[in-house]
Amino acid sequence: MALLRITSPHTHRAGQRTSWVMQMVILATVPGLLVQTWLFGYGTLINLVIACITALISEAFILKLRNRPIGFFLKDYSALLTAVLLALALPPTVPWWLTVTAVAFSVIFAKQVYGGLGNNPFNPAMVGYAICLVSFPVPMTQWIGASDLISAGATPSFSDSLAAIFGTLPTVDSYTMATPLDAFKHKDGLMASEAFASIAGLQGPNLSSWMYVNLAYLVGGLALIALRIITWHTPVAMLTALAVMSGVFYAIDPSNAASPLFHLTSGAAMLGAFFIATDPVSSCTSNRGKLVYGAGIGILVYVIRSWGGYPDGVAFGVLLMNFAAPLIDYYTQPRAYGHKKAKKGLTIGGEK
Repeated sequence: MALLRITSPHTHRAGQRTSWVMQMVILATVPGLLVQTWLFGYGTLINLVIACITALISEAFILKLRNRPIGFFLKDYSALLTAVLLALALPPTVPWWLTVTAVAFSVIFAKQVYGGLGNNPFNPAMVGYAICLVSFPVPMTQWIGASDLISAGATPSFSDSLAAIFGTLPTVDSYTMATPLDAFKHKDGLMASEAFASIAGLQGPNLSSWMYVNLAYLVGGLALIALRIITWHTPVAMLTALAVMSGVFYAIDPSNAASPLFHLTSGAAMLGAFFIATDPVSSCTSNRGKLVYGAGIGILVYVIRSWGGYPDGVAFGVLLMNFAAPLIDYYTQPRAYGHKKAKKGLTIGGEK
């Protein structure tokens, strides 16, 4: 009887194909999508449709140029996941051409140019987002005032959202207002509490709106951990580092620094921690590496939010740590089973 030799790994989880993983991540964003739609109007849903169509067309176009099977690669849902993450990160009234630009750049230049899924060194969605944020900072930072405006009927209807996105609504500015992170960034010498209170509804309902959004993404992120699609290391390390950094500076000067709760429930904190930083291709692979990687993102997010030129720093924090991920993995790789720890100046095998 012939001996069958099978290389490691010797165990696997049935059904956990790439397409299944991508679908579960997309489904996990649904709570956040619903909350954003409720608070900010239908713009996010419209952006989602535009982004998904753009992603599929861009992916199919490049696959055709590369003589690759289009249907096979489109069915892995990776292009759709990139589109979903960008649609959720973009403001709900952003012009349609900006959504198309962000998604097309992500799929073509940040993913396919490097060889497709599994070869990209940077998170594709964050590359497209960062390019548009640097190039078009004004529309990329205009968000609709939420919560208290809903009861007054001030959030745009579906038709108004559609008109704003396609540039036929001249009064779109009447829907937009400063976000909590904008208020903190541009407090202009005022104490943090005074800066927040100076914007109508911001300290109360509008601030809690972003809390609801982040709690919704937290629910989706915990579902991904429960399904063992991601591990807890990166999101916990990122959120802990962000909380520690903000806690230290808040304790030193609470009149000019925002609290840890504010930082954890504002902007893209939870979306970034559970859905963006955990990208298996561009992040670290070892558990110790994920802790270092996540902590680095959390520190960078706080630094950019507090002293950088942009309200939020999740995209830049993730991209900068993508640079460092291979080096972190190199120094945090686990010892191979059956081998002793290498001595200084020697290899694992004991040779120089």
